[in-house]
Order: sequence, then structure tokens, then C-alpha cells
Amino acid sequence: MKYATTRTGTLVSVIALTCAMSFGAASAQESDITIAVSIPAATHGWTGGVVYHAEQAEKEIEAAFPNIDIVLSTASSATAQVSSLEDLSATRDLDALVILPFTSEELTGPVEQVKSNGTFITVVDRGLSDTSVQDLYVAGDNIAVGANTAHWLADQLGGEGEIVVLRGIPTVIDDERIQGFSEVIAETDIEILDIQYANWNQDEAFTLMQDYLAKYPNIDAVWANDDDMLLGVIEAVDQAERDDIKFALGGNGMKEVIELVMAEDERTPISTPYPPSMIKSAIYMTVGQFNGQAPMRGSFLLDAPLITPENAEQFYFPDSPF
Repeated sequence: MKYATTRTGTLVSVIALTCAMSFGAASAQESDITIAVSIPAATHGWTGGVVYHAEQAEKEIEAAFPNIDIVLSTASSATAQVSSLEDLSATRDLDALVILPFTSEELTGPVEQVKSNGTFITVVDRGLSDTSVQDLYVAGDNIAVGANTAHWLADQLGGEGEIVVLRGIPTVIDDERIQGFSEVIAETDIEILDIQYANWNQDEAFTLMQDYLAKYPNIDAVWANDDDMLLGVIEAVDQAERDDIKFALGGNGMKEVIELVMAEDERTPISTPYPPSMIKSAIYMTVGQFNGQAPMRGSFLLDAPLITPENAEQFYFPDSPF
């Protein structure tokens, strides 16, 4: 099954309403449900939003349904997340695990071990290397994030030019974004001069962009893959006072970048949405598997339409942490 939406907040409201209707007898149930939520710590803006929305879901669900215990765990590295999973499975009888893996390769085996105990597995955003491990997958359409950006950029550059690309961290979603972008660019005369990892980190993106600027005398455009990295790119370009770069683009819909789009910034006139609130949707959907008698299986993908000055207000949430 495949669903698509651009308004995750609306989705959560619908799920919450459905749960409330289905969970009328929740307080009368004697069996306790333990759902572990394992996510990266707030290492950059997007994951900061993930932590915020996961905490909100924990409060709302436990207040509404006394028989459900949400155990929230954050990790600052893949190694720390593996250790956390080992501790969670050793000390608790987990009915479900909702996990946003720090990295795909390193977390696949540990999640398989959790699943072997009969635990329902919901994977969010950064997919596992073996998709058969997951019962439910919730993410954005990362191939579309890359492809839609590339189509727009190719049109603006007239199908030719020289660009540089910044990757995130080695994960399935990064691979998919690069795949979607590269396949479109390959059909043009645009040359990708360089493509390296900056780990979805603003400071690392700043340093990498400085290297690109020193190495290449002409760059027509930059795709940073992510808005945190985009801010580092813009800072480096501004400090270097380079006026050859026509476009600097990212993705994810950070509110600071949406403000640039709304202001019709010449260098950053578009973005693509990838809301961190998808973690909240995933937690609510997992709860529905146990208390709502609503079997949840398959993949839920959010659309990735271009955010332009004409529709930017639909994607702008000033009170959001991201």
C-alpha cells in the first residue's frame, strides 16, 4: 500500500481521530503495550524537529491511552543507537519498535535481532538495508526530492552548465535522493564537477563548499541535498563573494529556507518538503496496530512537490523547531 500527502499535521489529526474512535475501550484493556521509539539525537535542525515531534507524540498517546507505554530513546551515533536497542530489548518486552536508523547498514542487523522476538517494526525515513525486516515504513519520496529539484534546475540552466553536489550520510534516503537527481541530470549536458559527503551538517557543508570554491573557478549551481547543509553553502559562497553561482538549492523545507522562497530569493527560489513530523505519524500508526484493531503494513510515502513563492505559505510553520 502506498499513501501520499504533503500535510503531515493533517494526517496526524486524522489518525488521532480514528484512534480515538477505535480506542474507546482502551482504558478497560488489561494488557499493557510497550512501544520503543529509537531516533537520532538533535544533531542538526531536521533531527531536532524529529525529537520535538516524537516527544509530543509520547505525551499525547500516554495521556490518552493508559495501557500504552512509549519509551523514547535518542542516540548521537549509529554505535550508540545499536547499544540502545540492545538495552531496550534486554530490559523490556517490546511489542513494537519505531526506529529512525542513524545509518542503514549498521542498524539493519540489530533491528533484525529485535524483530526475532516477535516485535512489530516500524521504520521511519532512513530505510534499512533489508526491507523485509520492516512491517511498516513511513518516509518521504526521496527519489522525487532529487528528481523534482533536478528537473527545475535543468530547465533554469537550459540543460547545460557545471554544478557541485553535497551528499548527506550513507543511508538509503541519501542514495535515493542522489539517484533521483543524477538520473535527471544524466539526460542533460550539465556536468557534476564534484559530489562528496557533508553529513547533513551545516559546519561540514561550509567547509566542503569552501573546498569546492577553491577548486573550481566556475560553478553554475549547487545542490546541497538538505537545508542544514544549504545554510553552510550559502555562508561559504557569500564569504567568497562568488557571483558565478546562479542557484543554491537544498531540500526538506526548513522554515528559514521557506522564508527565502517566500521572499523570491534569486539564488534559492525553490525547495522541497520533507517534514520531521513524519515520526509522529509513524508512532500514531503503530499505536493503531495494537489498540485500534487497524492492521498497519506496507509503505507510506509523502509527496515532494516543489515549494515555490506561489505555494510556500502552505509549507511554512513559524512555530516549528525546523
